[in-house]
Amino acid sequence: MKFGGSSVADADKIRAAASRAIKTKKAGHNVVMVVSAMGDTTDNLVALADEVNRGKPAPKREMDQLLVTGEQVTISLMAMALEEMGQPAISFTAGQIGMITDDRHTKARLHTIDEKIIKRELAKGRIVIVAGFQGVTPSGDVTTLGRGGSNVTLVAVAAALKADVCENFTDVDGIYTADPRKVPNARKIDYISYDEMLELASLGANVLHNRAVEFAKKYNVPIHVRNSQNNNKGTMIVAETPSMERIVVSGAALKDKLARISLRHVPNIPGQAAGIFHTLASNDIVVDDIIQTIGENTATVSFTVDLGDFDDAKIVCDKLAKKLNCQVVYETDIAKVSVVGVGMRVHTGVAQKMFEALAKAKINIQNITTSEIKISCLIRRQQGAEALQLVHDAFNLGKKPQKKVKKTAR
Repeated sequence: MKFGGSSVADADKIRAAASRAIKTKKAGHNVVMVVSAMGDTTDNLVALADEVNRGKPAPKREMDQLLVTGEQVTISLMAMALEEMGQPAISFTAGQIGMITDDRHTKARLHTIDEKIIKRELAKGRIVIVAGFQGVTPSGDVTTLGRGGSNVTLVAVAAALKADVCENFTDVDGIYTADPRKVPNARKIDYISYDEMLELASLGANVLHNRAVEFAKKYNVPIHVRNSQNNNKGTMIVAETPSMERIVVSGAALKDKLARISLRHVPNIPGQAAGIFHTLASNDIVVDDIIQTIGENTATVSFTVDLGDFDDAKIVCDKLAKKLNCQVVYETDIAKVSVVGVGMRVHTGVAQKMFEALAKAKINIQNITTSEIKISCLIRRQQGAEALQLVHDAFNLGKKPQKKVKKTAR
């Protein structure tokens, strides 16, 4: 059971989450809780670091040292709440349960978990509380898993324990056809495939981190996304079923915090693109859409990055531009609107319908990327919210799909 920051934002919500865990325990289940930092704690810590560093990038190791304190507060308070209610409990930081990661500070990846420690405490009848979002290197340095990392912790622990149920409690009722805060007529989805959720998560849907979905798919861990404030059924994220292909488009997403970097007049010779992206990768910069256009003797290499990576990417690309004797252009007003659905594999006309909806609103498409189950368009950020609503309505995502009625002969 994982509870996000909004679900443990104050003492009352912590007690409510504890009560839900106790109810599950009394129903005959062993319970492990993964918790995030309370409310806006992580944002506040980041703001404090910015203030101390006067706007300069903070040392990443020290940022991890700072940010892991948020979850450590929550796990101890949750254990206290459970004990006060009469339920034995114990809390663990990532280091205490051997949650080993690589040494990429602020973006670490999990390698192993020592599940024996958790199982030992469960055998004693305790509820175990694990700090989300964090890990520890083999040498003992604390690390963080990046934003949304508590979801990664949840699925990784569930996979290690071979858990029967993996519940992700948040402040919404499940996965929606689009962000309901941006699209008022968005509809909750009952079931969605790992692949669809993976695409939506990487395209801007913030309920689950795409790395968490990767874990779930790899280890076949079903995830139930639910609202911590009610007992309603949420959204089940499961392996794909044949019936899912009946729905052409399952959801739409908007990623509105993107920057585009264009290296222009790059010498058009073999190996240049490889060298550029090797340099970016070695500096832990994750790139999104990539497009290359060719001139007579030069090329333009453009790619997008999250705004959170823009400052680091700019430092690297300024050096690349000098090394390659080329021009670099930065644009920080980019958004990406996308539609996703496994039904695209067997249905035609999806791209046409999406492009027509944008064209009618005079929204210019700057770049198009596709996969087997996704179509994405780069546009100007100020048109992002409108574009999301338009494509959502173009595919009637606000209406519940009609079940096919089997016809019988008269």
